[in-house]
Amino acid sequence: MGKVFAVANQKGGVGKSTTAVNLAAYFGSKDKKVLCIDIDAQGNMTTGFGVRKKAVQYTSYDVLIGQARIQDAIVRTEFKNVSLVAATSALAGAEIEMIELDNRMNRLKMQLLTCRLDYDYIFIDCPPSLSLMTINGLVACDKIIVPMQAEFYALEGLSQLMETIKIVKNKYNPSLDIEGILFTMYDPRLNVSQQVVAEVERFFPGKTFETKIPRNVRLSEAPSHGKPVMYYDKSSKGAEAYELLGMEISGEKQKPKERRKLFSRK
Repeated sequence: MGKVFAVANQKGGVGKSTTAVNLAAYFGSKDKKVLCIDIDAQGNMTTGFGVRKKAVQYTSYDVLIGQARIQDAIVRTEFKNVSLVAATSALAGAEIEMIELDNRMNRLKMQLLTCRLDYDYIFIDCPPSLSLMTINGLVACDKIIVPMQAEFYALEGLSQLMETIKIVKNKYNPSLDIEGILFTMYDPRLNVSQQVVAEVERFFPGKTFETKIPRNVRLSEAPSHGKPVMYYDKSSKGAEAYELLGMEISGEKQKPKERRKLFSRK
């Protein structure tokens, strides 16, 4: 049965879609079958895989409101072993429609039960809010990956997310747990970055990824080309960082020198 990760943080611009897209591409390249589910009305994950939104017949909106089965909405991307349930702006109105529906917190989970056996990994890209969409993602997943920037404002958002996780765990998904807190756009030269990392590690011991994603131009450029960074520039620091993160999640042994290169190379 596929392991389901929700990539979530109610703060925007922290690299949720970037993380989901690039982890999916990494695992796909390792001969794992991967399904990505975009439940953010901005559709950044969909764009990140170069999928034309107007060409998709069914989206996560149709799946969540019950107009289509998830199997009908799955499309193959051009990237190895990666499939996608796309999102469009229509998803913005889904929450109002879902209020009237039964099991509105569990709708994504119920759909995933029909296809989990077909995949090794499933990544859910949640919107930048603690909305009904995000709740559906948290109820449906096994583990949460929390991207965040190493800045003090991010600490506030993290505490709010933890409260939401606690509620979802108590009411809807008892096995819910944090896979890891991932620092993105990380610059080790800044004192504030090191201070925030130390603070998070103090409050959440054992819950932060050792891998940190550095600021990287290629990582920023890749979505505009509709490609994960490993397909855009495999030798970039961004591609190397997400490869290390994938290895860390899968438990694959890493080479220490590869980690040191991320922040030593200009």
